[in-house]
Amino acid sequence: MSGARELLGEMLATRLPKPASGWLAAATAQLSKGADAEQFAKLVSLSSRYVAKQPFAPTSAEIGRAFDACEGWNPERWSLLDAARVALVLGRPDLEEPTASEALEEAFRYGDVGELGALYRSLQFLPRPEQFVWRAGEGCRSSMRSVFEAAACDNGFPVRNFADLAWRQLVIKALFVEAPLWRVYGLDTRLDPELARMALDLAEERRSAKRQVQPELWLCLATHGGERGMASIERELARGNTLGRRAAAIALARAGGLKRLAELLEQEHEPAVARTMRDALAGRIQQTAFRELDPNEQATKRQDDETTR
Repeated sequence: MSGARELLGEMLATRLPKPASGWLAAATAQLSKGADAEQFAKLVSLSSRYVAKQPFAPTSAEIGRAFDACEGWNPERWSLLDAARVALVLGRPDLEEPTASEALEEAFRYGDVGELGALYRSLQFLPRPEQFVWRAGEGCRSSMRSVFEAAACDNGFPVRNFADLAWRQLVIKALFVEAPLWRVYGLDTRLDPELARMALDLAEERRSAKRQVQPELWLCLATHGGERGMASIERELARGNTLGRRAAAIALARAGGLKRLAELLEQEHEPAVARTMRDALAGRIQQTAFRELDPNEQATKRQDDETTR
């Protein structure tokens, strides 16, 4: 946790303008003297008056250092305000004591959506994580996508601390709120037959309702879907839209169907699908391979490309 706190402070120091930096330093000093729960919640709320809600924009090197400091931590999608609020949490000197968890719960109780996001992001860094499992679970049950993502994505808290039932519920909830499942850290390490069954049930429900199957649903299978899973993947490859077929191609490789995928590639006429098939045959089948299928990621990439022209 100390490494994360130090790195966060270093990153903020190079990004915050002087007035915001001065306010954060004063607020942290106030916390170090023993601010009570009400004062802490007020500081978390007041931070939006002093710190802009602009992209935190860590460099690739900083993202790597973040992961080293706390496995699963990826601040790529944080705002500067998120980072300042997390720094306030980590600035408490009593993080090992019940007073800290009581103050955090007070902040959770009255926080707005932005505050909740930062508070959920802070949980991955805290000592005695077992005391925050319930609270993290609340975030992963939220129907507000931004809150759900803060609790479930780009951090290692759920994979390290959730029991199997809570973990499966998180994964299926991500599909329901259309959150990016590929960003749920550690997903590939906790796949099992029961999660595959739940995902296949959901696929059948969507097909019965004449709706497209979410492309990221196929992440839930790997080798655990059995014959039922293979049949469902083949159906998606035969009848799905382009995005669904690309996702199913990766799923087929993840399920061990490389020979079948090679056969299908020889018959494939859609360039995007064929490209994904080739990538899958070459071994690009980890959950992060689904990043290229995420419409939001592709939109961001196009904007970045246009900016650099």
